[in-house]
Amino acid sequence: MTIRRPQAQDWLRWALVAGPMFAAMPRANALAWVLIGLTLALSVPILWLHDATAHRWAPAVALAVIAAAAALLAVVPNSWASVTLFGTTFFVVLKQRTGPIVLAVAIDVAAITCWAVLHGTWQGALPTYAAVVVIVLLGLNRRARLARIEQTELALARAQTANEEHARAAALAERARIARELHDVLAHSLAGLSLNLQGARLMLVRDGASPDAVAQIERAQTLAAEGLAEARKAVAALREDAVGVERAIADLLAAYRLDSGARADLAVEGEPRELDPAVGTALVRAVQEALANTRKHAAQADVDVTLGYTDAAVHLTVADRQGRRPPDAPAAGYGLRGMGERVALLDGRLESGPGEDGWRIHLTVPA
Repeated sequence: MTIRRPQAQDWLRWALVAGPMFAAMPRANALAWVLIGLTLALSVPILWLHDATAHRWAPAVALAVIAAAAALLAVVPNSWASVTLFGTTFFVVLKQRTGPIVLAVAIDVAAITCWAVLHGTWQGALPTYAAVVVIVLLGLNRRARLARIEQTELALARAQTANEEHARAAALAERARIARELHDVLAHSLAGLSLNLQGARLMLVRDGASPDAVAQIERAQTLAAEGLAEARKAVAALREDAVGVERAIADLLAAYRLDSGARADLAVEGEPRELDPAVGTALVRAVQEALANTRKHAAQADVDVTLGYTDAAVHLTVADRQGRRPPDAPAAGYGLRGMGERVALLDGRLESGPGEDGWRIHLTVPA
């Protein structure tokens, strides 16, 4: 569950729910006081909901607020309870799925109908029915607009990622070209020089040349061999696209965000340092496997990744936020088993299992 400090729009939404309740207090009877208290109590969690669709109990809370406001409208007919009724309905239409929306509209229509029957004011009920239709249309329009904005932002993010990948591919192609030139020109030349020096040394030894001359040729041959080794290292470095662990994990999370539209954040604790390639590979593969499992078992769940450096080890935690405790897995899959075997080869420790609001993987590797 995501908890944050209420912002201005949260207070405004809450005021539309709670304000009419305070306005109804001077004319409230015993039953009205119960309904007012119930509505105010149910409205409080709305302030701390980061995303209403991420909580399975959010639709029930919103529908309960609508039902309580509808009952208050019948008990105190001339109150402002309709503002609470319509404001919460708009919130449901904006954030929830089809089922809660239909129930909210049904409660609104039933409340207006009961109010008209109890007070015999069918003529006054017609504008209220029209207000419900307007509220639903406004909510659907706002919802469609937010969806278009989100799709536009997602398309821009994908375009930016594509541009970055294109630039990276161009850089890799240029590095590969330089590596080929270096290998073809310098490495072949040094290899030929080394072979010629070897032949010259053997000829000098055969012809009984002075030890100093042979030593000079041997030193030249050693320098050529060392230069050849350095040239090979340079070629390997140019062809190798070494990416840091933090960057590799960030790229995986960026891909997950683009695929699912969910939040995926990386937090780095401690002082980052260069890791052994085997350790870095184990960490990146662990994140990759965890994200694959999240896509499979909890699509569109938020993901938090924490990478922590200590003096003797590096710690990695991957937790998805499903909003509920997942069931225990009957047996570890091949991915988790492979991850555990890779960590065990590094004398590390792997822990995985359900948490309070999702699946959690934690591994510790000496580094």
